[in-house]
Amino acid sequence: MDAILLVGHGSRDPEGNEELLQFADTVRQAAPQYKIETCFLEFVQPDIARGIARCVEQGAARVIVIPIMLFAAGHAKIHIPFEIDRAKKLYPAVEFVYGRPIGVHQKVMDILTSRMSAAGFTNDSPELPIEQKLREPETAVLLIGRGSSDGDANGDFFKMTRLLWERLPVKWVENCFIGVTEPTFEDGLERVLRLGAKKIFVLPYFLFTGILIKRIEEMTAEFAGLHPGITVELAGYFGFHPKLVEALLDRVAEAVEGQAFMNCDMCQYRVAAAADHEHHHHHHDHGHNHGHDHHHDHDHGHHHHHGHCHEHGHDHDEHHHDHDHDHDHHHVGS
Repeated sequence: MDAILLVGHGSRDPEGNEELLQFADTVRQAAPQYKIETCFLEFVQPDIARGIARCVEQGAARVIVIPIMLFAAGHAKIHIPFEIDRAKKLYPAVEFVYGRPIGVHQKVMDILTSRMSAAGFTNDSPELPIEQKLREPETAVLLIGRGSSDGDANGDFFKMTRLLWERLPVKWVENCFIGVTEPTFEDGLERVLRLGAKKIFVLPYFLFTGILIKRIEEMTAEFAGLHPGITVELAGYFGFHPKLVEALLDRVAEAVEGQAFMNCDMCQYRVAAAADHEHHHHHHDHGHNHGHDHHHDHDHGHHHHHGHCHEHGHDHDEHHHDHDHDHDHHHVGS
């Protein structure tokens, strides 16, 4: 039997932990072929050792460990692998497979744009490509993440910010953090004001609710009250969006079938490449050598410039715990 162990960060807010458990129920419904257990890294039980034990006790021959985290920082790079190594010694007959965090993924972009729509953003002429649309001149999106002490995680958050700008016809997509690093949320709000934004969408980059989401709600309302001439909309966090389940199951399939060492989730060349079954991936073929059998080491200096958006490996992602249901947005300004 295969078991999936969903590893959440854990929150001091019981509501956020409950949302993770409810999310696990939606995964069970979508993937009934797996036994699905949940555990937490901090603040609440069961911890990861107990989560693995539960999988084994129920007869799992293989345990697929998936971090319910947005980016790979210390937890995904160090703490979870350490616990898996311990489990391999405890349960030598059990196979352990470690999947990636959610990371830079097209379905995350779908969630973000869906949350923007629910907050009142209208994407005029959706049939037109983004470069042919008029960008709303006084509209800014402020993407707000948890922040990390891991530079890779913060860098991927900046990458997602740029990808969102590529997708939404607004003048500015800026970003900031609510904890750990800079620019702070206050910095971000001040920046979009100085740029000239008259309408600001605050877009939390969080999975489930928790203390930080509630702080964002309070700070956004306070900012809107201080700036009555600016329209401020607080969009919803990720929550129980069906695309989140799909993204998670993509990471499960990837782990089971063999880890992908290229970031193809956001690749603009992938569709064209898939249509061309005679494509032989020659190195001189337009510079984009879209081979997925590069089992190259990531650290030996030969960086394989592919001429497009692929990055090596681990979609370094962070442990953004908070975010929930398909809730309505909060209109906090006029």
